[in-house]
Amino acid sequence: MNAEPDPGQGTAGATTVREATLEVLHEYGLTTLFANPGSTEVAFLTDLPESLTFVLALHEGSVVGMATGWALARERPALVQLHTTAGLGNAVGALATARVNRAPLVVLVGQQDRRHLALEPFLTGDLHGLGGDYPVHVAEPAVPQDVPGAVARAHHEAVRGQGPALVVVPQGDWSAPAYPKDTGTPPPERAAAARVVSASGVEDGDVHDLAVLVAGARRPALVTGAGTDSAQGWAALVALAEHLQAPVFQESFGARAGFPQDHPLYAGVLPADRERLRAVLSVHDVVLAAGAPVFRQYQYSPGPLVEPGTRLALITDRPAEAHRSPVELAVLAPVAPALRALVRHLPARSGQEGPGESTERSAGSPETVQAPSTPEPGPRGPLRPAEVMAALAERIDADTVIVEETPSSRPDLHRILPARRPLGYVSAAMGGLGFALPAAAGIRMGAPDRPVVAVVGDGSALYQVQALWSAARYGTGVLFLVLANGRYAIMDRLAEARGGKPPWPAFDQVSLSALAGGLGCPSRQVGSHEDLAAALDEIVPTLRGRTEPVLLDVAVAPDPEFRP
Repeated sequence: MNAEPDPGQGTAGATTVREATLEVLHEYGLTTLFANPGSTEVAFLTDLPESLTFVLALHEGSVVGMATGWALARERPALVQLHTTAGLGNAVGALATARVNRAPLVVLVGQQDRRHLALEPFLTGDLHGLGGDYPVHVAEPAVPQDVPGAVARAHHEAVRGQGPALVVVPQGDWSAPAYPKDTGTPPPERAAAARVVSASGVEDGDVHDLAVLVAGARRPALVTGAGTDSAQGWAALVALAEHLQAPVFQESFGARAGFPQDHPLYAGVLPADRERLRAVLSVHDVVLAAGAPVFRQYQYSPGPLVEPGTRLALITDRPAEAHRSPVELAVLAPVAPALRALVRHLPARSGQEGPGESTERSAGSPETVQAPSTPEPGPRGPLRPAEVMAALAERIDADTVIVEETPSSRPDLHRILPARRPLGYVSAAMGGLGFALPAAAGIRMGAPDRPVVAVVGDGSALYQVQALWSAARYGTGVLFLVLANGRYAIMDRLAEARGGKPPWPAFDQVSLSALAGGLGCPSRQVGSHEDLAAALDEIVPTLRGRTEPVLLDVAVAPDPEFRP
């Protein structure tokens, strides 16, 4: 390895952790990388040197299986990269095989940026024990500068133990100076509530201090998510919102809709980056989250969550969420009863800013919903995702369950297909792909009286395409609407945002309709506006009583304007 630079030198032009790690990989001959990419790995993968060969597989079981075969054939360790909880979880069976087969693997596991790990942002994983006893070694470097050494140690452990050795690397570590004197990293928020009120039941006194805080607000706002997605939760939150005449935001990356998204007070989905989040919430002096965390984020960006003049409070039934949230006051209690008690304590508001003004001011987020709308038809070329969703919105019943897993088209879905009933919207809040196909089948089995439509990207669908067999075998009657652009569009955008190009290829030769047919699920390809209208006109009216699932493989153009 090269001699270490002087630790006293400035950070400008200094060797990064990524550069130092690449030196380690080359020193140990780890120059073929088996991966299925995820966003927490983009910082490492963008603009890979030509000396490092990238091999794409479509599922982590295949990633590790290929690397195992390569390691056994070459009689030396293979290099693997897995995507946080979802990737490591999907790969556990294959890692077990590698251990028993005595295949040495050096496995880099992505993690969210450590500067906000304490707030458990989107895609955070509790990774240390997820692989069970199958890894021969697991390292979670305490600081970014430990990463290169941890990778070198993993190589030795993989050879010594003849199995997979894991190194968990937060995504922000790759760009950190490898030998810093002073990184200049701003301190994170204090990841703890200033005060927690705990109540197993809900007495009026339990919400007294919260009521005082909210009553003193000039422009309060509410944030909600899966914790109020029930008939009781919707009713209680609607009553509070109307009592306060306060806008209600949906948490970013929410698993379920906690408020009717066609209600006049619905203000849209909160941005998933701090700069836009601060802008959206800056007009509000008190923000109360109910049944949602404070606040889920995606890529790390510096600065506080909210402006100094915005006070935060929380109602949750999850102890960990109450204690880690950076709020002034957290009430740990059943959410719907606490909301009802809060209404009893608060005077009704009149003459306050109406929902229209708040919603308009909140439009800094690309996911913010002013009202459901249908885009104007485009030229008779490739379909756009928004056009597909608009055609669906025109035809489905209000109680249809939309199961979403289309990351690059999620803002369009929130705008065009609002949840109008409890359980009207379901998604994977953890962020791992492979949720929608099996979840949609399970929801239909559990709620056979409700129509179910899964709106899924083709990349997402490939993670659990096997679920189509079960959907057909057990007569679920789900409409699987696959938006096929032949690539990991959100990953492409993330790489472009870093000013580089990705190493992964497109997979536009994959046919979801052919895969569905092979798994016993009826399917058809849709390539035009006319085909789409005809298919939906035929299928949607049958969804309530349908027992046979069907997959529509809809060719769409990637959205060039999407911003992760």
